[in-house]
Amino acid sequence: MQAAAEIVAERGAAAATLDEIGVRSGASRSQLYHYFEDRDDLIRAVIDATTNAVLGAQGELLEHLDSWAGIDRWFQALVNLQIDRQARGGCPLGTLAGQLAERDVRFRTAIADGFSRWEQHLRDGLERMRESGKLRPHADPARLATATMALLQGGLLLTQVRRDAGQLRIALEGARALLRAAAL
Repeated sequence: MQAAAEIVAERGAAAATLDEIGVRSGASRSQLYHYFEDRDDLIRAVIDATTNAVLGAQGELLEHLDSWAGIDRWFQALVNLQIDRQARGGCPLGTLAGQLAERDVRFRTAIADGFSRWEQHLRDGLERMRESGKLRPHADPARLATATMALLQGGLLLTQVRRDAGQLRIALEGARALLRAAAL
């Protein structure tokens, strides 16, 4: 899995052949087929591993999205990560979406599930904020979470192509303004 994920991250899913994965991992084709039905099965596993890595990198921050301070810490951590990466790489899940979403419905579905898992953390936090009176009673946490994720993804894309982490900061300022408009 590690070798496959590295190859996909470095050169894209199209370059991830079973032979190259085997060479990098030291596994034979028969070993790969023992764990994965075929290359597509391995790529779906890479999608799942990438989702887990994206969520894992955000760790505890995702569990504290039920306060303005928690959301601000999450946003700042995302910007800091882009600063540390010198605005390179973009979003690993977004990159996979660009490469795979139109190729196979199973890839698209796996990527959509990954984004849903990520978005669910924010939705849950916003629901807790609404229940505690920090958001208006009619605020829609699902719609707010989706809009925030769209701004986040757009900000990551602009950060990557412009090599400027300020692009993500601007997008997240827009997300914060949207969220605050739903506050009491």
